[in-house]
Amino acid sequence: MSSSFKPKAYTYEPKTIARAKRALSCSPFCLKLFQDMRNQSVPINKIVGETGIKLSYTTKVFSEPRTEDQLVWLIDVGLLRREVDGQGLTDSFRLTPLGREIVNEWESSRNKIPSASIVDRFSNWSKRWLQLSL
Repeated sequence: MSSSFKPKAYTYEPKTIARAKRALSCSPFCLKLFQDMRNQSVPINKIVGETGIKLSYTTKVFSEPRTEDQLVWLIDVGLLRREVDGQGLTDSFRLTPLGREIVNEWESSRNKIPSASIVDRFSNWSKRWLQLSL
């Protein structure tokens, strides 16, 4: 008797999807980073500094602390997860199923991350600030 495992499809609340899209649009990263994270884990040293620009992961040079801060926010909203190995957490990141869903949508519709409006940027900033103060 053979049975095949079929992963359960995830369904997300509309507000969860909107928050994740807003956070991704406000991030300093390019779609290429998330496309690569869909297929493999990406270590932070590939994202920071000049390497991030050369790999088309960012359009500006960012320090490691600033990059990690941005990536941790994307973890908090459900887009990313830290990679784990036999020793525990690593310095690498991957997309979650929610992140895959959003990247696939944007890849097929416009092949870029849409620009965030000023209202989106303020909303994203205020949610991050409120989370930090809790």
